[in-house]
Amino acid sequence: MKHLRYLSILLLLVTVTFSSTQAQSSGVFGVPNLLKYDNKLFHFGFLLGYNTADFTIRSKADLNEHDTLNIINTRGYSGFNLGIVTNLRMGKYFDLRFIPTLSFFDRSVAYNDAVEYHQNTNPKNNVAGAVYMDLPLLVKMKSSRMMNNIRAYVLGGAEYSLDLTSIAKKHQNNVGYVLRLHPGDVHAIAGVGFDFYCTYFKFSTELKMSFGLRNLLIEDPDIHATTINSLKSKILMISFTFE
Repeated sequence: MKHLRYLSILLLLVTVTFSSTQAQSSGVFGVPNLLKYDNKLFHFGFLLGYNTADFTIRSKADLNEHDTLNIINTRGYSGFNLGIVTNLRMGKYFDLRFIPTLSFFDRSVAYNDAVEYHQNTNPKNNVAGAVYMDLPLLVKMKSSRMMNNIRAYVLGGAEYSLDLTSIAKKHQNNVGYVLRLHPGDVHAIAGVGFDFYCTYFKFSTELKMSFGLRNLLIEDPDIHATTINSLKSKILMISFTFE
């Protein structure tokens, strides 16, 4: 929730700043920029983004049977995204978007054993760093232009993600046990954003949430894996596109 609040504030500040700039430069009733832009069948651009990634975890109902473990939590970390935008016009208010993206982030599963928990000792972190190739296919539904040079929109769709640094075949490293995860994942995506029509290009800000549909955990006899029923991705993103 803390990450969502911070990202929402950042998106709001960027949106207000660009809205003010557009209003001052063109005026509410000024001449719209890029009049023929929305009539193009295809257009292209690039994406820069900030993300915070975490897991949705479902652990065993009763950990008491595992004497050495008391509590399991997940923790998300910040990362960034780089992508290429391909946009297909489907109609006046709809676009189909394909945005191959490299996503960099870390996330971890933290374990406390009974003694450490009662002594308030820092938990053991099972950090899973990753570089994902994301292949999303999104439908974008746009409003009419507001103040001539601004649009609001919502978007949704699905993506396939592949971990390019998969540890699915690794069991141990120099810091001990690492959870083994499937390298491929499928996400459902929903988001909102604003388009700003500048003099020479279109700038967009958007906030997206990505929910993993696949249990990433690979079965393993180690206690760290057997105490978890499922691990699914949960990623919050704020993106800036230039098209």
